Amino acid sequence: MKSIKKIIIVLIVTLSFLQTEAQTYKIDVSKSKITWIGKKVTGQHEGIVKFKDGNLIFKNKKLVGGNFNADMKSLTNTDQSGTSKMKLEGHLKSNDFFAVDDYPIANLIFKHIRNQGDNVYSIVADLTIKGKTNPVKFDLVVKKNSAKADFTLDRTKFDIKYGSGSFFDDLGDKTIYDDFDMNVNLVF
Repeated sequence: MKSIKKIIIVLIVTLSFLQTEAQTYKIDVSKSKITWIGKKVTGQHEGIVKFKDGNLIFKNKKLVGGNFNADMKSLTNTDQSGTSKMKLEGHLKSNDFFAVDDYPIANLIFKHIRNQGDNVYSIVADLTIKGKTNPVKFDLVVKKNSAKADFTLDRTKFDIKYGSGSFFDDLGDKTIYDDFDMNVNLVF
């Protein structure tokens, strides 16, 4: 009888440990992506940045953490082709914008997570681009094996000031807006 009680206690302790242990899910970098839209007075451009790696951490089926590395050298333009595409991509990768030779990785680390219910989480994260770290806020919608977030970033907070009307006068129709839109799709 004592041995049955011991076995039951061991099983209960083991099961309670398994239920509270965090589960880390690596993102599928071949299916996950960041889509960006940058706007200027005369129009806009859009493109993609691929992930180098990343993961989401769950505990008791609730999101409790996450961190991601974006491969800035993978930055591409998707609304142009040929010479225009190559020229824009080269300029975005240059020191005027993302300086990808010096800063090949952008990093995002979740700092605070608030469960809003229905698999929607309010996230405050530290985002590092070009060696500059700033907090960003966004909602992350989690589904079975995927997650999605849309948010807007002020590029000047990451020392990306080229063509910014906030820093340069008389740009006219050459002005590039400070905010750019991010659409993040994660598959894990």
